[in-house]
Amino acid sequence: MKNSILAIVMFCVFNLTFFEKSNAQSAELIGGNLLNGALTGSALSLAVMGLNNEGSFRTLQIGLGAGLLAGTGMAIYDVASLPPGQQFFISGIFNDGQNSSIIVLLDTAYGAALGMAVGTAVILIANKSLVKGVQYGASTGAWIGFGVGLVDSFVIAERNRDFISSGIFDKNSILSFDVGTRSEINLLSPGIAITKDLKVNSLTTNLHPVLNVISVNKTF
Repeated sequence: MKNSILAIVMFCVFNLTFFEKSNAQSAELIGGNLLNGALTGSALSLAVMGLNNEGSFRTLQIGLGAGLLAGTGMAIYDVASLPPGQQFFISGIFNDGQNSSIIVLLDTAYGAALGMAVGTAVILIANKSLVKGVQYGASTGAWIGFGVGLVDSFVIAERNRDFISSGIFDKNSILSFDVGTRSEINLLSPGIAITKDLKVNSLTTNLHPVLNVISVNKTF
């Protein structure tokens, strides 16, 4: 009876801990994506104002609202694609992060910085207004960086599932232990057994899939 009660208590504690960690991870993903979305939307609205050479507060309002909506969509996507019990991680071309929107935000910032540098260089060569060069260069670069960020985050970047899958398919066995220099013990590793059947007029080779319970690999 005591053992049964103890088992029930341990089961409840484990599940409460798991759900608490899962909820905390979801809240972190939602909060991070909302914040990054708001910052990206605001940056892009400033870029629009720079390209149009105007300072309407309404444009900033629209950008902030659109950024929050985009951040909400990214948060839903991240939470839905997160493997159970895993910490969310994404690795893009230039950056790593813990939500999808951070890749877009940083690429937008990099685009604005690069555009500012190119715009400044062009204006200096042309001997025109430096302020205009910075303004139009940064604004154009921000939008280009935003486009690159979307492709980076949702097409190119590797996420948790990619890392987990590669880890599974790169393994030669279920369990592997290093036991010294260039030595390895594998448990439950798949393999192929080759048998030869010699007859009077022919030699037949047969291949059979096998499961090796234990095997030792040594590299010289």
